[in-house]
Amino acid sequence: MQKFEQYLEANLPNIETFHPIYEKALADMLLAGGKRFRPLLLLRVVEAYEPLLVESAMAAALALEYFHTYSLIHDDLPAMDDSPLRRGHSTLHTTYDEATAILAGDALNTHSFLLLSQAAFRSDVRIRLVEILAINGGTHGMVLGQAIDLYFENIPLELNQIKELHVNKTAKLIAASLQMGAVIVGLSKGVQDELYDFGIKLGLLFQIQDDIIDETQSSQEAGKTTGSDSDKNSFINLLGLNKSIEQADDLAQKLEVQFNQFDDNLQQALKPLITQYLHRHKG
Repeated sequence: MQKFEQYLEANLPNIETFHPIYEKALADMLLAGGKRFRPLLLLRVVEAYEPLLVESAMAAALALEYFHTYSLIHDDLPAMDDSPLRRGHSTLHTTYDEATAILAGDALNTHSFLLLSQAAFRSDVRIRLVEILAINGGTHGMVLGQAIDLYFENIPLELNQIKELHVNKTAKLIAASLQMGAVIVGLSKGVQDELYDFGIKLGLLFQIQDDIIDETQSSQEAGKTTGSDSDKNSFINLLGLNKSIEQADDLAQKLEVQFNQFDDNLQQALKPLITQYLHRHKG
């Protein structure tokens, strides 16, 4: 984690411009902290099999963090969740203005693909990484989930539809992080598919946990605005708190079983990170 933070700080966008706030706006949410869950997943997979590639993989991990941060900036916009707090800091549209926040998100989004295109890997690996991030982060993934989420505010969905919403909005980018690590170290398609499937389930658990945290923690504790999902298709709104906790417990147990089927190298590398998040809804 510390090494990735150092890499991030050393590789912030460096822009020669007379614009007074543009460069700072791009860096603000990156430097605000966060769990760095997605880049760490990628790096731990690489570390499990090819430790010498970890340094080169930092660029791909940073691309994930840029892309995820863009998604948070846009998610907080007035046209979406209209949130004043993210990662314990004021959101960009409240610090600056809405246009600056939109453009900062756009810049981080596109820059993530530049980072992947320039990473120190073979060209076929770079192309595959770009493809995975584009599929899971864009039209067929996170953006689709966000569109469903916004369109169906105040329109109750069924449980399977809520799961589809959050598989796209949250889980696919987490699954992509594991898959990208597997691509970097050249794991077989079968193992890549297993990791992706694990990531989808892990991402769904992550979302249920976020819904529980939104219900049970203050904004100060969570580092972001909570208690604002009354119009959303959340697990809490459909199932209630107790049933949502039961869903999280059940999914966490299934993930533990699946995790224990991975090889020893992967288990050893991922265990600290996975253990930290499997039961965070009980925290």
